[in-house]
Amino acid sequence: MSQHSTAHELKTLVLSFHSLLTIETVEEERVRSLLIEVANDLRLPFYEWSVTDGLRRLRGASMDMTQDALMALKNMDRLDFDAIYLFKDLAPHLSNANIARALRDLAQKLISTRSIKFELQLPDEQELRELVRSVIDSISTRQPVRVDLSRDEAQRMIRALSGLTLNQARQVIAQAIVDDGCLDAKDIQTIIKCKGELLEHGGVLEFFPVEGNRFELGGFERLKSWLDSAKIGFTPAARDLNLEAPKGILLVGVQGCGKSLAAKFVARQWELPLLKLDAGRLYDKYIGETERNFRKATTLAEALAPVILWIDEIEKVFAQGGSGESDGGLSHRLFGSFLTWLQEKNAEVFVVGAANDLMSVPPELLRKGRFDEIFFVDLPTPGERQNIFRIHLMLRKQDPAQFDLAALAQATEGFSGAEIEQVVISALYHALQKKTPLTTDALVEAANSTVPLSIARREDIEGIREMAKGRFTPVALADSRST
Repeated sequence: MSQHSTAHELKTLVLSFHSLLTIETVEEERVRSLLIEVANDLRLPFYEWSVTDGLRRLRGASMDMTQDALMALKNMDRLDFDAIYLFKDLAPHLSNANIARALRDLAQKLISTRSIKFELQLPDEQELRELVRSVIDSISTRQPVRVDLSRDEAQRMIRALSGLTLNQARQVIAQAIVDDGCLDAKDIQTIIKCKGELLEHGGVLEFFPVEGNRFELGGFERLKSWLDSAKIGFTPAARDLNLEAPKGILLVGVQGCGKSLAAKFVARQWELPLLKLDAGRLYDKYIGETERNFRKATTLAEALAPVILWIDEIEKVFAQGGSGESDGGLSHRLFGSFLTWLQEKNAEVFVVGAANDLMSVPPELLRKGRFDEIFFVDLPTPGERQNIFRIHLMLRKQDPAQFDLAALAQATEGFSGAEIEQVVISALYHALQKKTPLTTDALVEAANSTVPLSIARREDIEGIREMAKGRFTPVALADSRST
């Protein structure tokens, strides 16, 4: 929503006799600018209050003894003309019964109406373009600025800024220019990275930039093939045919077998930033805050689109209250909001859900069409185990050609990828301690001293496999699978 549209909406509320508006925002200066614009349009005086300056008219002196919120409200009550008043950070003072009562009495005296909560929308593309121009003009007065952007690159840069407040966008653009005195295509990724860090701060989303996503994923051949095909859904050619971009995938299966790595792999293959929804940050003890956190998370994800949204242990995210009764129905409401958003979202946000406990996954999440595909992640096959050993040995500066990978795969039958990684780490620590090179025998010995989850929780894993059989697509190709 543009500055003009937002001002018009505020003006409409004022003219329709709404005497008290509550605006929740971090963009205090933007709100002030909007209200001054409304006051000028309506030819009304503009007053503002803060606990430091007290009540004062625009460009006027502060009224005596009005730093106290109660005294400011009483002075406002004595003024016998219409005006627009901005009270900054009044909310903490409303815990004082006298101040809360004075505000209610004043609103009632002005006109009988309820307080209206006004939601300040994030700046739209027009506002962001104007902001970029103003930042360039401002910096140009202090140093030369070169702008080297094609029309398409300029549009991509504006999209990269979407989801930020005006102040955040101003900081990001200024930083990009000041770094080298130039605003060009390479700054787009810098903006996305800075934006991710800003969005992550104090929020429920963790940001993983594209350039930081470098690793190998062993196995998962069916998933890799599916990703190659699905990627075309994000192209202009697909949009021209009115084809919707893929919605997401659900990964279910055995713990420690690479579901989290797979989420990162999706982002790397499609060269998109990755956002992780943190269940611990999502849930809040205060009424309404959890739903607000979820709305904020999805709004920010859409603002960063195209993007991958990774929801790890999705069964816990939407089952925080068990049956939903012990938390007053919060988990059910949140789950319903997620399903609605997943079905109706228009932004290119690709959701990767990962679940370890298949028994706890809500049945509605497994319904056909909810996700584009549901993949079952089983214990790695012998061929995959060889590949996993190869990857982890190379990561730790070991030459895989010096090891009998087939023997290692045989020694780790029933091991998850995470357990194989620990075998390599354990054997390397032992080799360092003994000051000897790492050998196949040392790795086999480390494997023999490990009790894998497939043995410790055999019944659980067999139950997961039985549930998944014939219902979900295996991520691996058939390869003499271990049992």
